[in-house]
Order: sequence, then structure tokens, then C-alpha cells
Amino acid sequence: MRPSLSEEKNSIRLLSACVAALLIFNGCNVGPKYHPPAVQAPAAYKEVTPENEKDIENWKAAQPSDDVLRGKWWEIFNDPELNTLEDQVNVSNQSIASAEASFMAARAMVKEARSQFFPTVTTDPTITRQKQSNNLKEFGTSTTGSTPVATTNKAFTDYDFPFDATWVPDLWGKIRNTVNASSYGAQASAADLANTRLSMQAEVAVDYYELRSQDSLKQLLDTTVQAYQESLRLTKVLYNTGIDNDEPVAQAETQLETTQAQDTNVGILRSQYEHAIAMLVGQPASTFSIPVEPLKVAPPPVPFGVPSQLLERRPDVAADERLMAQANAQIGVARAAYFPTLTLSASGGFESTAASTWFSWPSVLWAIGASASETIFDAGLRRATVQQYRSMYDETVANYRQTVLTAFQQVEDNLAALRILSKEIEEQDVAIKSAQRFLTDATNRWKLGLDPYLDVITAETALLSNQQTMVNLRMQQITASVQLVEALGGGWDKTQLPSTAALVTKAPLP
Repeated sequence: MRPSLSEEKNSIRLLSACVAALLIFNGCNVGPKYHPPAVQAPAAYKEVTPENEKDIENWKAAQPSDDVLRGKWWEIFNDPELNTLEDQVNVSNQSIASAEASFMAARAMVKEARSQFFPTVTTDPTITRQKQSNNLKEFGTSTTGSTPVATTNKAFTDYDFPFDATWVPDLWGKIRNTVNASSYGAQASAADLANTRLSMQAEVAVDYYELRSQDSLKQLLDTTVQAYQESLRLTKVLYNTGIDNDEPVAQAETQLETTQAQDTNVGILRSQYEHAIAMLVGQPASTFSIPVEPLKVAPPPVPFGVPSQLLERRPDVAADERLMAQANAQIGVARAAYFPTLTLSASGGFESTAASTWFSWPSVLWAIGASASETIFDAGLRRATVQQYRSMYDETVANYRQTVLTAFQQVEDNLAALRILSKEIEEQDVAIKSAQRFLTDATNRWKLGLDPYLDVITAETALLSNQQTMVNLRMQQITASVQLVEALGGGWDKTQLPSTAALVTKAPLP
């Protein structure tokens, strides 16, 4: 039977009143407001002072108008081979691909959480032909008296097209806090992706320059082997002419063979660096190679800015800050369990025993209703849950502050390394010149018969040792420059984090 007009009006008034009440209560949010904890940044880096700047050579800060890294940071090294490798890292590195997939999953979770704002509507259309058993008596009253008589069950077809809708309004901010937590988690995942990308880029650059340093060492040892071969030839000439005995020959042979072994051994470490780079750029080590070329690139000026900017540039710091926001929102989700849950439900559809009248107005059926649920006793479960999430928030605060301290430490470490290495390289260059003069004097005195050949070997060994130290210092200097870039965030900044709106659209990856 079709409901009367007055019944429909009453239902509409009731529904309108419910909606109005929901609009009033929907502004409630029992979760705590989020305020990032204050972190005191130093006014300046300790290693960048007027007293220390006299030791700075190549790594002085750029002009104030250009005090941040931008875009492809590795291009400041002006190395075409490195540029090619870095481009491959961004496309083929599997760690980056894994981080991208993790971010996409986190972004999908935001959409999942937002779906709770809307009602769930389901339908289950059925067509059923049925007949009840005749042994199930359906009793009625005859027209001739009050004696019950059995009626016969007949077969019939039931055409049913129902719609069911349920909606749990967000009275206490539980859904909003869930969405916020998912959004903050996705932003943290985006920062993790940026940090992974930066780490892989820096690792490629470090391995690349360590490989180039092995090429420089190989070049040094090749040149030294040639010099030792000439010294051996000279000792043999003096021995064959009877001017000297066999002792210098044996000493020269030992020195030459030892240096040749060192020269050969360089290939092991170089191959390992090459294989590591192949893995980082997503290629099989068996099909990847880098041409031999000694290290020639000097460390470029690295714009390091001021400490207060570091918190905006480090993706790992941004990730930990977003995790704090996520933990804070989860406290609100837990606190909402103290309050009642209201569920609105509605159903409607068409039902008939004849296909011809299935979708006619008399076949319409509907129902609306509301229910509320509240936990009366849970033995402290909700209180413990809130305490759990508060403790988890405190944990993220501690992690955030530790990450900030680590960031300042890493910058200071590399600034100190570059400052000290710059001075050490100058001192080492003087030591090499002194060792070369020592070798020249020892060689001349040996040729004149004034000193034994052992003095020449001592001088040659001292020169080679100092030259090897210089190669190592140059390698440390340029890798420290790369690590300083990484410690400064590699040109990334917090504004690159996707907004909540971007997370639920088909926006490109950050």
C-alpha cells in the first residue's frame, strides 16, 4: 500500500532534522591539535667561521643569491659521465622503484580513508521461483464458520530489486583524523621516496669518484713501475760492468715486483666499485663497464646556506615531522571511541510477483532508520589505547629531534672534513716536493758511489707513499663534497611534498 502524503511529509521532516543535527555535530573533533615541536637551530655552522675560512679553498659558499642547491645537484661537478649515470639511477634503480610503489600504496590508503565520509550503497536484485511445501499448513477461517481449514500453497515468482544504504556520520572527527593520519603518512612516504632517491644518487657519485681514484692510483703505479724498471736496468748495467755488486740488483728487483703486485691489485677494488655502480643504475654487472680515466674533477663550491634552512631541505627530517603529525591524528581516532556511534540506514526498491508490475509504483518499498551504539564497559581498553597512541606520538617526537641532531652533525662533519682536507692537501703537496728532492739527491749520491742503493729505495718508497696519500686525500675531498650535498638535502625542500588534494588525484609522483 502506498504511504499517505502525511506519512511521507513526517518522514521527510524527520530526515531533515537528522541532517541538521549532523551538520551541527560534524564540527566536533575530539583529537588534539597538532603543533610541531620547536627545535632550536644554531645561528651558524661551527665550521664556517672567520677563523676557519682561511683554510677553505674550493668549498666556499656561493653568493647569497645562490645559497641553495637546485635541480640536478650532481651537475655542479661538471662531469658528463657522472651526469649520465645519475640519469640512469632515477629511471632504473630498484630501491627507488620500491619506494615509489610504497608511496603509491600510501596514497591509495588516503582514498580508502576518504571513502568513509560517504554512505555505502548496495543492491542485490533477485528473481526467485518458489513454492512452499503443502505439508506446511497455512490456516485460515472458512466463510461458513469459525473452524480453521487448510489452504493449498501455490507456486509464485518473486521479483526483488532492493537498494540498501548505510552511513556513519563523522560526529567526533574519527573519520577526519583517519584521513589526516593517512594523508600525513602518505606525505611521509613521499619524503622517504625523496630521501631514497637522494641516497642512491649520492651513493652513485661516491662510488664513481672512488672508482676514478682507483684509476688515478693505477696511473701513479704504472708510472712508478716504469721508473723502477729503469732503476733496475741501471743497477744491472753497473753490476755487469763490475762497478757495483749484485745487492742493488736484488733490491731493485724486489721493489719492482712489489710495486707491480700493488699495481695489479688495484683492479680488484676498481671492479667492485664498477659492479656496485651497475647495481645502483639497474644494470647487470656482467654487461656494464666504465672507461678508465683518472680523477680530474676538483671539488666544486657547495652552497650550504644557514642551519635554519636545513630543517626545510632534508627529506628525512620532513618524513619524521609528518610521522609526528600522523601519530597526533591517531590519538584523535582513539579518543573518538569514548563517544557513541550513530548509524543511519535506508532501504528501498521494487518487489512484485509479476514481471509486468515489477517497476510500477505499487511495487515500491522503503524503510529508513537510525541506530546508536556506545560501549558501556571495556575494562580500560579505550584508555589504554589512547595511552598507547600518546606514547607512540612521544616516540615520533624523540625520533624527529634525533634526526635533526643527526642532520646538523652530518653537515658539520663534512664541512670539517673539507676544511681540514683542504689544508692537509696543501701540506701533502709540500711533502711530495720534499720527497722528490730527497730522491734526486739520493740517486745522485748513489751514482757517485757515495751512498748505497738502499738510500735510493728508501727515497723512492717515501715518494710513492706520499703520492698515494695525495690520491687518497683527493678522493676523500671530492667524496666529502658529495656527502655534504647529501647532508644538505640535495636541492630538495619541504614544498615538494604533495598536498592532501594532490594525494587523491592523479598527480605525478613527487
